[in-house]
Amino acid sequence: MSYQEMYQQKLVTAEEAVKVVKSGDWVDYTWCTNHPIELDKALAARKDELYDVKVRGGVTMWMPEIAKAEDAGDHFTWHSWHCSGVDRKIIAKGMGYFIPMRYSELPRFYRENLDPVDVVMLQTTPMDAHGNFNFGVACSHIADILARAKCIIVEVNEKLPWVNGLTGTEVNIKDVTMVVEGQNPDVAQLGAGGAPTEVDVAVANLVVPQIPNGACLQLGIGGMPNTIGAMIAQSDLKDLSVHTEMYVDAFVDMAAAGKITGKHKALDKGRQVFAFAAGTKKLYDYIDRNPDVMAAPVDYTNDVRVMAQIDNFISINNAIDMDLFGQVNAESAGIKHISGTGGQLDFAMGAYLSNGGKSFICMSSTVMGKDGTLKSRIVPTLTQGSIATDPRTCGHYIVTEYGMVNLKGLSTWERAEQIIGIAHPDFRDQLIADAEKMHIWRRSNKK
Repeated sequence: MSYQEMYQQKLVTAEEAVKVVKSGDWVDYTWCTNHPIELDKALAARKDELYDVKVRGGVTMWMPEIAKAEDAGDHFTWHSWHCSGVDRKIIAKGMGYFIPMRYSELPRFYRENLDPVDVVMLQTTPMDAHGNFNFGVACSHIADILARAKCIIVEVNEKLPWVNGLTGTEVNIKDVTMVVEGQNPDVAQLGAGGAPTEVDVAVANLVVPQIPNGACLQLGIGGMPNTIGAMIAQSDLKDLSVHTEMYVDAFVDMAAAGKITGKHKALDKGRQVFAFAAGTKKLYDYIDRNPDVMAAPVDYTNDVRVMAQIDNFISINNAIDMDLFGQVNAESAGIKHISGTGGQLDFAMGAYLSNGGKSFICMSSTVMGKDGTLKSRIVPTLTQGSIATDPRTCGHYIVTEYGMVNLKGLSTWERAEQIIGIAHPDFRDQLIADAEKMHIWRRSNKK
């Protein structure tokens, strides 16, 4: 039987496909831009027939239909591997939960720790001449989900870019249970954010001079990493390479400016490697069938042993707050969950293992509270319930608009002194007093 004959044999409507879902099932929507659309609508329409259907996803870009009904939580429970603003809304609704993870371990969770997935449904590209559907912008852990799935339903979207991959970027029609042809919506876009703030620029001005020619870059999401990327695009840096978890618009800008060649990269020479991508149409057009980029499973992109083989690995990420001991919180405000550990800890450790590598955690020194008062992001100890994304033993460079400190090798009193030195001046005296109470401030410390 030819691939096209198999395709036609397995082609069904979304309504027909979701009949396979039973009460009590574990259903996987996979990841980010690959979440299903037509299948999600069809599953939501079956709401009153189902109960205790448990659904996994992550970095959710739009509100799933299964979460929209007022009583949706009586029928579906959402589980997020990494929270976006949409995931937070689902959790606040009382029908969603976060699953703690270090992103590099996620494929192994499916291989070893989780029960088989009853049904997986995801968007893919159209089938090629060899019977393969490409995952497009999200390689991540999708192959490992499919390998453990009892039923695989692909929802074809002609607008999803086809991305070259290391491995684990495609599924063949032979292994697909059903095919649904979607409405070919535009790929969900993630805005590049507004114009950089003065604080973003101040932080970028401290970080960019630390990046050597030939460095390999990883950028997190957010205003500061984007500003740093834009500044790199306008700098004199050359022959940079990319090995990152998330591919964002800033990399496209750097490539367009001729800054990225990958010629000195020890692994995957000349290729910009990433686990998943999310950005504007500019990004999706750039990565479509582009031999300069390569999608790879996240247990490769985020493996510290892989990063250690790439010289001058530069990791740049954000934080919510940090304390005087050097603990960094990048995922919660107290017990209110915001994002997740993701790959930040992976890259903080991996960059330091690289010859010449550096990890930068960047943040503004203050944030405006809901009550209109200015609050310090540098605190004596993390707020009760806040998560230590990066333990104090893993911090390298910490950057605010007031300066940059290297925590490696510093004692508790040295850390306190250095960290307070990059706090907002209005909060330094109180932080010194707090440090004294915690016995991490020497009498001879600078005031």
